[in-house]
Amino acid sequence: MKITSTSTISGANRQLKKYTSLGQTVRNSLTMAYRGLLKIRRTPEQLFDVTLQPIIFTLMFAYIFGGAISGNVANYLPVIIPGILVQTVITTSIVTGVQLREDMDKGVFDRFKSLPIARIAPLAGALLADTIRYTIATVLTFTMGFIMGYRPEGGLAYVALAAILVIVCAWAISWIFAFFGVIARTASSVQGISMIVLFPLTFISNAFVPVDTMPKWLQWFSNINPVSHLVTAVRDLANHGTIGGDLVISLIGAAVIVAIFAPLTVRAYMRRT
Repeated sequence: MKITSTSTISGANRQLKKYTSLGQTVRNSLTMAYRGLLKIRRTPEQLFDVTLQPIIFTLMFAYIFGGAISGNVANYLPVIIPGILVQTVITTSIVTGVQLREDMDKGVFDRFKSLPIARIAPLAGALLADTIRYTIATVLTFTMGFIMGYRPEGGLAYVALAAILVIVCAWAISWIFAFFGVIARTASSVQGISMIVLFPLTFISNAFVPVDTMPKWLQWFSNINPVSHLVTAVRDLANHGTIGGDLVISLIGAAVIVAIFAPLTVRAYMRRT
């Protein structure tokens, strides 16, 4: 009798998930996002990458390369702050895939299957929760720059637009790493694959040095590098208060990433859960 009861409940849950409404799915996803925030509150060391990295990288790059590249630190700050911002926030998006893989390895998602919630909610909630991490990294990077003397001429409104742009693009990129998290075997492999992808994109770009100082073949790659377009868009917004073609390219690129990797991730996630 006990086995029959359990089977009946499980079958009812599957039927409920099959016909979950959009509103219910959104509510379930927000609940799962809140769960992700609770994990951060209980283990605040998860925020070390978004709190310490902007501070350390900004200090290191500004004082080590500022004089060599721009003559002094003050002239280098309008160059490096947008670069550090993009690099930090995009790198932070790797955590989405790593934590997703860890939760799946621990059987957390298996327990979620027994709950009367939308199957997609745990995945969507994890992606939503990580936008808080991107926001923290963005605020700290601009704050650190301001302390060091960075004064964006675009004004507060355009700085806010630049911050939103970076967060939106990072959220889009996190779908790539979420896909890696679903299909990879271990969390360490997710991190390894992700860093192999990100390191060339972030360092062979205009984030830290002028492109014209690179060899010709590297200039070609840097000029078509989506990270370069995003960094330029952030500089245009924050430093000059202008909206250029690079912003449009960045938004189109983010939309393309979501259009490709969101269905792939959801399909792989549904198969494995």
